[in-house]
Amino acid sequence: MYSIGDRIVYPMHGAGIVEMIEEINLLGEIMDYYVMKIAFKDMKVKIPVKKADELNVRPLSTVDLIRESFIEASKKEFENYPNWNTRYRINMEKIKNGDIENMTEVISMLNALDREKGLSTGEKQLLNNSKEILASEVKMIENVEFSQAIKIINELII
Repeated sequence: MYSIGDRIVYPMHGAGIVEMIEEINLLGEIMDYYVMKIAFKDMKVKIPVKKADELNVRPLSTVDLIRESFIEASKKEFENYPNWNTRYRINMEKIKNGDIENMTEVISMLNALDREKGLSTGEKQLLNNSKEILASEVKMIENVEFSQAIKIINELII
């Protein structure tokens, strides 16, 4: 269980700080929720405490682990999917997983595909969102502005 002040990552939204734990009565059932302030957006999300593990909420990583993950991703032979829809769905699942290795793999693959032959609009958006999610984590780890965190991510992509 996380506590107020903990810095965590909520896949698909990014990194942030647990500002409070709130009891909410939902259809007669009282449940505890983490109220999380997202680091790079003016946004708060509520995460059911009981489902945090299921939703792949995790503590912040390290820049060294992110760097190593990009190095490993650069060594991978990316699967050739029959169409972009399939690739998009698979990449979305990897991002929802919340795992650093999956996130860097998606970013590396989409970045390489974009350089090679370009991406569909949906995949360009997915690439940008993935970078933002990871950059929100770097922002909190390194205590830098979001624009600097994006720059760090772009420098780590091999």
